[in-house]
Amino acid sequence: MPLTEYPAGRAFPGVVGRTFDVSEPAWPEPRRAAEGAPNVLFVILDDTGFGQLGCYGSPIATPNLDRLAAGGLRYANMHTTALCSPTRSCVLTGRNHHSNHMAGITEISTGFPGYDGYIPFENGFLPEMLLGHGYNTYAVGKWHLTPADQVTAAGPYDRWPLGRGFERYYGFMGGDTHQYYPELTFDNHRVEPPRTPEEGYHLTEDLTDRAIAFVADAKQVAPDKPFFLYFATGAMHAPHHVPREWADRYAGAFDDGWDAYRERVFARQLELGLLPPGTELSRHDPDVRRWEDCGADERRLYARMMEVFAGFLTHTDHQIGRLIDFLDDLGELENTLVMVLSDNGASAEGGPTGSVNENKFFNYVPESLEQNLAAIDELGGPKHFNHYPWGWTWAGNTPFRRWKRETYRGGISDPFIVHWPNGFEARDEVRTQYAHAIDLVPTVLDALGLDPPDQIRGVSQAPLEGVSFAHTFDDAGAPTRHVTQYFEMLGHRSIHHDGWRAVCPWPGPSFAEAGRPFGQPITAEELTALDATGWELYHVAEDPTENHDVAAEHRDTLIELIAQWYVEAGKYHVLPVDGRGQERLAEERPAIAAPRTRYVYRPGTQEVPAVAAPRIVNRAHTITVLASIPDDGAEGVLVSQGGVDGGFTFYLRDGRLHYVYNYVADQEFHIVSDGSVPAGRHALSFEFEPTGEARPLEGKGTPGTASLFVDGEPVGSGELPVTIPIAMGLASGIAVGSDAGSPVTDLYRTPYTFTGTIERVVYDLSGDGVVDHAAEIRMALARQ
Repeated sequence: MPLTEYPAGRAFPGVVGRTFDVSEPAWPEPRRAAEGAPNVLFVILDDTGFGQLGCYGSPIATPNLDRLAAGGLRYANMHTTALCSPTRSCVLTGRNHHSNHMAGITEISTGFPGYDGYIPFENGFLPEMLLGHGYNTYAVGKWHLTPADQVTAAGPYDRWPLGRGFERYYGFMGGDTHQYYPELTFDNHRVEPPRTPEEGYHLTEDLTDRAIAFVADAKQVAPDKPFFLYFATGAMHAPHHVPREWADRYAGAFDDGWDAYRERVFARQLELGLLPPGTELSRHDPDVRRWEDCGADERRLYARMMEVFAGFLTHTDHQIGRLIDFLDDLGELENTLVMVLSDNGASAEGGPTGSVNENKFFNYVPESLEQNLAAIDELGGPKHFNHYPWGWTWAGNTPFRRWKRETYRGGISDPFIVHWPNGFEARDEVRTQYAHAIDLVPTVLDALGLDPPDQIRGVSQAPLEGVSFAHTFDDAGAPTRHVTQYFEMLGHRSIHHDGWRAVCPWPGPSFAEAGRPFGQPITAEELTALDATGWELYHVAEDPTENHDVAAEHRDTLIELIAQWYVEAGKYHVLPVDGRGQERLAEERPAIAAPRTRYVYRPGTQEVPAVAAPRIVNRAHTITVLASIPDDGAEGVLVSQGGVDGGFTFYLRDGRLHYVYNYVADQEFHIVSDGSVPAGRHALSFEFEPTGEARPLEGKGTPGTASLFVDGEPVGSGELPVTIPIAMGLASGIAVGSDAGSPVTDLYRTPYTFTGTIERVVYDLSGDGVVDHAAEIRMALARQ
């Protein structure tokens, strides 16, 4: 839809004569919003459970979100998809996540219609709809909606924020990022953070500054022009990063453990009217140890991990408060429709013991209590990629069972706040109508008095799949209009219909009892057996916390719901059922460039994201840097990949080559050349040659030998007894001439930019070894 056009779409209405004196000008009419049109602000939290905000019963201080709730509405029956990207696609399109081809995060996409990660253009985004009605549109923060192979400088950019209706963007394109060393994108290009951690930098503060600036830029020019701001913090996703003083506010607050937390929060939720009278607290989760069964050191560590999380949440609330205060100072808050939602329940990706490096979870690397205790005083700082244990996850989802990635209510029931003083009269009230993330877009359009467009940029639009809940704003007793909703996440399935929920956990009790490995795909015959025995039934109208499985007593209802799940699955492209987890990270998928074994990178270019980097885990590879060293020497990083959570760095220091391999912050291997590299132009290489087999499910990649070469001549070697098996660094990619982002090692201070000259860096994954680079090396050196 064009932003300007001639009246009623007619041709030029003026007169064009032979000369100006016999011509009549006419200007295109700009698209203008209706007088008094409200602003729209979505605040999307990450991995925040139903029982973690103060206004939802938590002891964690969230005064600014509480302020919004006190001035508006809290919804007690809002649902999401159990994972971040799928929910965010629902929030922005009003369609189900499989309809958006977003069955999971983009990094685990597979080649099926509901799973490939390519959100169809017929599923328009809310900013695309609002642009045509005279709105400014801004996205700030986490995106995670572009196919993983397209998040590079090669594009294409049509599925980046600016390609889906946002006029400005500032944030990070992936699923998570280091809060002190983020991978930042400004509009369509990568940028570095404006400050360092030592200078007080923190991502959430930066995102808030940018959101305020975007709105201020436009409002000072066109004060009556409304805006849509999608403000998606990286909080509360791991890493849980916050300055120490924020965490220290909670010293001792969680020493009584997660069981006591649940009891406290549950009692408060009942007082607040968030749960029906008579609601039971969900039973103790069998995967979670009782607090009193944890040792003294464990309790001390786990309590501190929760203190850090709580400080992170309060810090995030403070930044949201800055944004709200800014809108209030502008005089815009009263006329801004604010919706605050978490994208899924609290995250269990810290595992049973918590982690100082979340990348261990994705690589199946076990945690060490001794190592984690050694880091206790540094948790929340830039050195670690920390996450709390899943006992706190379970507690954070009070009163519900389970967590993110599963479709029990702990994974899909989330806090949701609506604040719009000019739009409705209700204040500090609770709404219990059933709602889902797909309902936000139709509700906004309904509240603004707009119809969804038939076309966007010439593409016919698919119908919205959500329904408006605007009728509930001023009517607590209004009927629920969203009656049926299916769920599927990583094979975990459920369906809600008119007060009943059927749930089929993955891989199901019979498979678990048989010792079947998690993530192993099942056959069609096994799925049939699972459908026959694995489904549970809960009458959530009377049992909202899914305590009582009544499948045996209501077999007919269960059969009807299972059949209805398959109807929904067929309608929304949910099949095939695929319960694989981390294994899908290694799925072969299309790339911007044809598959190859040789990659060339150059200095002065943007960092290559981890999702687009060549997969060097568990395979032989050689990396060669063509560089010139001046007569007075040089130092600095030649090439690096990854960050504090795992990766490698290849650098020159004190005249010698250094290679450091960071095995998920668990071990660090350091190899140094035998002698100095002389001045001049050289081919500087390291080669990894596997010497054993990888055991990914044990957290171990292939062992091997790492060798260093200068102009093809060996100058040093060492053993890597263990390597990363699946994901080399979550938040940092390949950087030429520096260690960009979080540091791979603390042996130097980043970015440790190389002071010589780099011509290019060549990755060779052919397995032939550095010897076969001899011709290339000779040719390069011959051009001196």
